[in-house]
Order: sequence, then C-alpha cells, then structure tokens
Amino acid sequence: MQQTFSDLEYKGRARQTRKEAFLEQMEAIIPWTEWVKVIEPYYYPDRTRGRKPLGLEKMLRMYLLQCWFNLSDEGVEDAIYDSYAMRKFMGLNFLTEKVPDATTLLHFRHMLEECRAGEAMFEAINDVLEANGLIMHGGTIVDATIINAPSSTKNQDKARDPEMHQTKKGNE
Repeated sequence: MQQTFSDLEYKGRARQTRKEAFLEQMEAIIPWTEWVKVIEPYYYPDRTRGRKPLGLEKMLRMYLLQCWFNLSDEGVEDAIYDSYAMRKFMGLNFLTEKVPDATTLLHFRHMLEECRAGEAMFEAINDVLEANGLIMHGGTIVDATIINAPSSTKNQDKARDPEMHQTKKGNE
C-alpha cells in the first residue's frame, strides 16, 4: 500500500500509543486466513444481486474493533475515521476507499450470529490470546481503604495485635 502524507507524519511521532501497540499485537497473532475461511461460506453466497460486498477481512477487522473497544456500529465507524491506529489496522487508504458504514457492519454482525460463527470466533480469540499469554484467568482484588478503627489495645487480652499496623491519612 502506498504511503500517504499522514503515514509519514505519524511515523515521526515521539511514542506509540497503547491502542496502536495492542492492535499491532493482534495483527501479529490472529490467523487471518483461517478465520476468513471459516466465515467465507456464509458471507454473501449469492453475489449476483445488489452492490458488490466489501472485503471479508475488512469487515472481520471492523467487527473485532467493535468488540475489543466496546463500540456501537456508528461508534466504530467514527473511531476508524478518527484514529490513525484503527485505520492502519483496517488497512484503509482514504484516497482509494472508504470506511464500511454502520449498516454494513450491522448486517455482517447479524450474519455472524445467524451462522453461529461469532461463537467460534470468540473461542478462537480466547485460544489465541491464551496461547500468547495475553488473557488473565484469575487474580486478587485488594481493598486498601483507610477506615477509622478503635484502639488496638481494647481487645480481650488488653494487648496490641502483632499483625496490626497503623497509618496516617492526611496529617492524622
């Protein structure tokens, strides 16, 4: 793909955003050809009517952006126009093509639901993320809220609890 002036300008920035790093990682680990082959039999099997369908991989990428960033159909369309990292992930060149509209994404999402490819994709995404150590299965949440408590010597033994520690909040 030929570079544009915005591509050249973007390469000169000081650092890479977290969104761009995440999308580059997904670009590298997702087996695109395999996933396209899974959906291909269901994607516009009758191509004789209507306008020509958009590329399956582009629609898949747009759908994944929607899932990963929790966006509405219109929201993902706008985000692709706004975000260079998303446009780069989609492989779009605004000089020659446009972003698929929200309705096209809606129809694509419904097609995935009808053929149950979405469920297979979800499992495949989890497998890929787990294989690359990018998914968290469990953890511990610790609440470190400071609360008022009675004096540590007001217990049955009238002694200080050896595991208790004090702290200051503000100047108290």
